[in-house]
Amino acid sequence: MEKLLKEALQTSKLSTIGKFGGMIAKDATGYEIDGGWRIFVKGGTKQMFEGEFASLQAIQRTNTVRVPKPLKILADPREEGGYLFVMEYMDLKGLSKYQAMLGEQLARLHLHNQSCEQTTSQSSHIKSDDSQPSYVDQFGFDVSTCCGAIPLDNTWSSNWVEFYARQRVAPQIAMAEEKYGGHQASELWTQLVPQLPSLFAGMSVKPALLHGDLWSGNAAENASGPVIYDPACFYGHSEFDLAIAAMFGGFSHAFYSAYHQLIPKAPGFEKRHQLYMLFHYLNHWNHFGSGYKSQSLSIMKDLL
Repeated sequence: MEKLLKEALQTSKLSTIGKFGGMIAKDATGYEIDGGWRIFVKGGTKQMFEGEFASLQAIQRTNTVRVPKPLKILADPREEGGYLFVMEYMDLKGLSKYQAMLGEQLARLHLHNQSCEQTTSQSSHIKSDDSQPSYVDQFGFDVSTCCGAIPLDNTWSSNWVEFYARQRVAPQIAMAEEKYGGHQASELWTQLVPQLPSLFAGMSVKPALLHGDLWSGNAAENASGPVIYDPACFYGHSEFDLAIAAMFGGFSHAFYSAYHQLIPKAPGFEKRHQLYMLFHYLNHWNHFGSGYKSQSLSIMKDLL
């Protein structure tokens, strides 16, 4: 692998500066290369990294919140079908001082697409090679992304409720029942689907660029401000990003206060918050086992 990285990065120096753990990515390592530059390399699948590369680029283009710069995706010679993702290395520590700044920046990320509506001509979607974002009037993304190791269907849709039901929750329920058996989840979901539009009564959901997996383990800070990483971007309802942020803690009152100063809670927020948590509990059920089953079923029962 050392030879591959040196050739791909055109460097004679490749010194290890640290190794890092992760639940999904493998062999995450930091290196110093020629010129004192530092890179971060992790192993995984091509589909996972193509989605993450495009996601990081999309967030970068908004100039709202800092993310590592993606550099290259390389085939891993050590493993058939394995790939390496090379990106900018950043010295990070836990999010603390910049909680409020991240809340404000996340809100500006979510509002960015609406600002584009006023300044650019409409486009049904954004291409990964566009130098500047244009307004996106649908829900989805140009490439598949992965939330954890599970690929997501980001096919474009003009209807947010249908997109969320068909392309987020329904595939997770089908996967859980195939892996673990039983039909309770699908029976509850079948009852809940007709009621979903009522949770959005009086709302016009505008597509917002989302991080897609913003739990506290995917947010940190350095000396200059907050940094987010490991995104699974798509254009969706801004409230979606707050669901997993709340599930596992790590974000302070200052974070939420700064966010809601720019994007106030709309009527019905709490029920939709539960609805968006449902996807993440199901996703965790499929990743980590039936310990997340009860929360998944409980949310659907509560929403009925």
